Amino acid sequence: MPLSFGLRDEENERINNILNKLLELTFVPDGWLNDDTQPLLAQLGLSAESLHAMTGNELNEHVSKMHFDWANMERLADMLAHNTVYKEKAIALYNFIQAESKMFSFDIFNKINALK
Repeated sequence: MPLSFGLRDEENERINNILNKLLELTFVPDGWLNDDTQPLLAQLGLSAESLHAMTGNELNEHVSKMHFDWANMERLADMLAHNTVYKEKAIALYNFIQAESKMFSFDIFNKINALK
């Protein structure tokens, strides 16, 4: 069910706040998937196990279903790109953004190339 404009803004702000907290933890050594990140991932409908098990396409579908906007999708991909285990998922998410947003971004293009 589509969200109204006001609810969409609130949802994007909520997702943005969660991603801010997760991004802070990605720069802590061995802090990426620790006990502090699990509740934050749960608020995004994810867990370390589900994130590991998802394919790139499944992740793309999940973030769409969770009403991520393009900027928040890119931030999630940036976070995933910090961990080599999730590099392919980050690339899939970047490619999804490039294709579905109908706007080409040199920044995302460069991020994809840097991960290859």
